[in-house]
Amino acid sequence: MTYIGIDPDIDKSGVAWLDSETRELRMMTFGFADLMDLFDVMSKSDTPPTVVVEASWLVQSNWHYTPYDTRRKCASLGRAVGRNHQTGILIAQMAEHYGLRVTLRKPLTKCWQGKDRKITQAELEEITGTAGRTNQEMRDAALLAWVEAGLPIRVKPKKK
Repeated sequence: MTYIGIDPDIDKSGVAWLDSETRELRMMTFGFADLMDLFDVMSKSDTPPTVVVEASWLVQSNWHYTPYDTRRKCASLGRAVGRNHQTGILIAQMAEHYGLRVTLRKPLTKCWQGKDRKITQAELEEITGTAGRTNQEMRDAALLAWVEAGLPIRVKPKKK
């Protein structure tokens, strides 16, 4: 089965294409319009994939500010988070519009070695065996697809 993990973003969303049988994983970024073109192509496939969208709007609270931020900064952060949520909602709606199976998933627990406890390139390579340069959105999308496919996440403990 094929899974498409999507980490929505205002400008370019992280997209990961996973064949769960072969564990082939491809990662890329797409703007909204290009992602809709991809949905159109996928909808015409004999075996359309399951689209997994990171649905951060399902999280009860989503604070992104510090006590030292100004009102202007807080307002700006809130606007950006809201725009990001709306992009994700529209991506999910459009995938359904194209007849694709859609799963909304809350953001996965941040338990990794990277900044803000996000997954690093090395950790993703260790889990998936996929090498190559990626950005954070691509790695988050890959994790979404990997988890949705029920594939194991085994990370070796770091040597001291």
